[in-house]
Amino acid sequence: MFRLKEKIIRTAFLINGVLVIMILAGIFLLLVLNAMPTFKEVPWKEFLTGKNWNPSSDYNPGYGIVSMIVSTFMVTLGSLVLAVPIGIGTAAYLSDVASPKVREIAKPVVEILAGIPSVVIGFLGIVMVGPFIAKMTGTYSGLNALNGSVLLAVMALPTIVSLCEDALANVPKSFQEASLALGASHWQTLVKVKLQAASSGIIAACMLGMGRAIGETMTVLMATGNAPAFPSGFLNSVRPMTSTIAIELGEVPYFTTHYHALFAVGLVLFLITFVINMIADIVLHRYESKLR
Repeated sequence: MFRLKEKIIRTAFLINGVLVIMILAGIFLLLVLNAMPTFKEVPWKEFLTGKNWNPSSDYNPGYGIVSMIVSTFMVTLGSLVLAVPIGIGTAAYLSDVASPKVREIAKPVVEILAGIPSVVIGFLGIVMVGPFIAKMTGTYSGLNALNGSVLLAVMALPTIVSLCEDALANVPKSFQEASLALGASHWQTLVKVKLQAASSGIIAACMLGMGRAIGETMTVLMATGNAPAFPSGFLNSVRPMTSTIAIELGEVPYFTTHYHALFAVGLVLFLITFVINMIADIVLHRYESKLR
């Protein structure tokens, strides 16, 4: 009876794993099939290297996505500049400094932050962060790449904090004990031993936080200004790839070049996020094998 239950559970897990892979492959196939007609009308080189996105023009339509790719990475990397030091510092505090009572309160609060709808954070960007940025920088509007970066940093923080804390908690106790036995202070042990031993896990956490930020739609749609021009700085309005798809797909006529081009944008975004998450997974597995 025990072996039968074990076989059923193993089969159920196998089916779930295969199902997830099939869903992922199905999404990829859907994007490829709908994106391919784009390249019958638009050369792939022009699509990937062009800066002009103006598919609704009757005279000179443009299908270049470079400005969208640059905008996407601009707000994403800007968010990481803000979220990574705060996230690692918070994880180190919760792991090694905070008392058990503080940890019991702070950790659920961080996890609740991950459950806040992106549209709510977008409202905060419009009502609070945007006006503050406009006032501090003297710009006409605070709806720009900097606003998007701040909001995406807030959204990426729970992922980074949670995974970094897990990485620090999984560092063998013997590392810390050996460091303290050799005369190192608690602070030196944390900075020079635990953080370095958990570095691969921390890097993977940051990359997963990047994957979380790069695929966000509603927040950047509401807070970045959505200007399709090539951005020249963080105080310029930008339009990431996710915003372009969300804005235009609901209004574009079906099965036109414009329609298929939006699926091509989605395919590029899918590949970018897939590569980022794959690299993060490889780094995380190396970290786990390193600590065995």
